Amino acid sequence: MPAEWEPQTAVWLSWPHKLKSWPGHFRPIPPKFAEITATISRFEEVRINIAKTLQARARRLIEKAGADLSKVTFFDHPTDDAWCRDHGPIFVKNDKTGEVALTDWEYNAWGGKYPPFEKDNAIPPRIEKALGLRRFEKAMVLEGGSIDVNGAGLLLTTEACLLNKNRNPQLTKEQIEQNLRDFLGVHTILWLGDGIVGDDTDGHIDDLSRFFSTDGILTVVERNRRDKNHGILEENLERLRGLRTPAGKKFKIVELPMPAPRYCEGQRLPASYANFLVINGAVLMPAFRQPKRDAEAAEVLQSCFPGREIIPVDCLELVWGLGTLHCISQQQPA
Repeated sequence: MPAEWEPQTAVWLSWPHKLKSWPGHFRPIPPKFAEITATISRFEEVRINIAKTLQARARRLIEKAGADLSKVTFFDHPTDDAWCRDHGPIFVKNDKTGEVALTDWEYNAWGGKYPPFEKDNAIPPRIEKALGLRRFEKAMVLEGGSIDVNGAGLLLTTEACLLNKNRNPQLTKEQIEQNLRDFLGVHTILWLGDGIVGDDTDGHIDDLSRFFSTDGILTVVERNRRDKNHGILEENLERLRGLRTPAGKKFKIVELPMPAPRYCEGQRLPASYANFLVINGAVLMPAFRQPKRDAEAAEVLQSCFPGREIIPVDCLELVWGLGTLHCISQQQPA
């Protein structure tokens, strides 16, 4: 499985249409997806899973947002929801031949929380058919947002998610690790603990800690000791400090601030700067209308990705759906 910063052919999205995913706040979501599509299209192709009935309006929004329409392709793939990171395929690449293929895992909407999800679970075989790529299927529940790789055999994940009994109660930790090795081409699994408060996915790594190089890891920290996230993130930070590379060296750990807590209708939202998306030539960073912290996060990301443009994207409405930029996207390697 290539690292996210390696060359990409396209980014996949699944067009939003489920009102319940943004209860009472859905109206700004399709235009936000159009804005994100337009931004990505400056750098690479965007491929969108979208039912035919939604395509005309989506095209108008995307055109209005200023997208390069020559780089936007609609695929008639109906979905249940918009979280392509988790229901989309996880692409892999053969280092020797250059062949790109896709892995197809089971998807159960984060432990059966949000049925129906049958259409979402069918997205990987639909993409296989559309692209003519080989597909490797595994009867294990796994979401793309629950793992992060360095492209050199290391995979980061959390115990809170992958060992949750609402995912694969029939599998041991050792069996889960072996499946990851067999299907994603990794050799070492690095485990963190819990996820951030408000994360309905049971602790996805893409809100916590992300590789930025083969031996560098960005991780969010909460400076306010009274915040519920403080202890969770401190424990994960200590775990990261105790990990070693295959060469026996410490990882370069870079701390990324957390935004101030965001709430909607009394609910704590899983706002995190770690949910950034790396694309060809740029990094899309979620921003939360907190100028000082947004700027600080952008500065940290720029230091980790010096050759890329850091593009803040206002995600305050998007995060009401309990995810942001990384959650809605899935990269296809070149």
